[in-house]
Amino acid sequence: MPMERQQPHFEDTSILPPQDPPAVHDKAIGQILAELRRLGPEQVERVLQHQRAHGLRFGEAAVALGLVESDDVLYALSRQFHYPYAPKERRQDSPDLVALNEPFSYRAETFRALRSQLISRLWGQTGPKRALAVISADIGDGKTYCVSNLAVAMAQLGGHVLLVDADLRNPRAHQVFHVDNARGLSGVLSGRSEQSVIQPVTGVEGLYVLPSGITPPNPLELVERPAFGLLLRELGTKFDHLLVDTPAAAHGADAGVIASRCGAALVVARRNASRVNALQDLVGSLNDATVQVAGVVMNEW
Repeated sequence: MPMERQQPHFEDTSILPPQDPPAVHDKAIGQILAELRRLGPEQVERVLQHQRAHGLRFGEAAVALGLVESDDVLYALSRQFHYPYAPKERRQDSPDLVALNEPFSYRAETFRALRSQLISRLWGQTGPKRALAVISADIGDGKTYCVSNLAVAMAQLGGHVLLVDADLRNPRAHQVFHVDNARGLSGVLSGRSEQSVIQPVTGVEGLYVLPSGITPPNPLELVERPAFGLLLRELGTKFDHLLVDTPAAAHGADAGVIASRCGAALVVARRNASRVNALQDLVGSLNDATVQVAGVVMNEW
């Protein structure tokens, strides 16, 4: 009698934190700014005196005295309102994350608009909750850039969001979010018992990443196995939203297979670079695989 393949299971990997961290938004603006810029008691008192003398807010008074910058006040407000926003010192580490680094910019607003469209078209429907594969026809279209910022934008709504890096050929999510890639999806799908593969993203409460792991010699075979679909279904019960990065379709059939396992796909194209016939072929292959195409995004950056 053939031996049954062991399927992946995540009960022992501590996917979710045991409890939510203390609410940062309970702190006053002055306290957040003082901790951020390490203002001493004398400096805080100077700010308070200037605030009372000129009828200003604490942040305005601190800026006027040159103790903090206007950007620091925006960061403090974001913390008080429980809105992820990276401090200036961390932004150069992940320049692709405009939704976190520049949440008040036009580019970040486009991802919030995309989020709203997806919620309306895909996640607002009744029936089973679908994972979303983000795919593109060619390398360099900005697929990882889009899925990473969309993940941040989804997490900014609250709840728990997981980004799965299923690009087992040229993964980048671990670089964007600065998580360890020694263990990940490839190890799980190859049958290895790997612990703590799902990692929280520092600075974005509720956002988690399942990195690709070690690059395997058989990426297409791994995502074609039933274990990958079973894994996505199990993760879908633990997270509010599931986003999946994929290899470019130019690499092979991986993207289409992953999209079919997810049930829905968002196509990314690059302005003045993507070829119309390649996009038509890609969307046509998804229709043949009964994948719901949530839309096509034109990446201008």
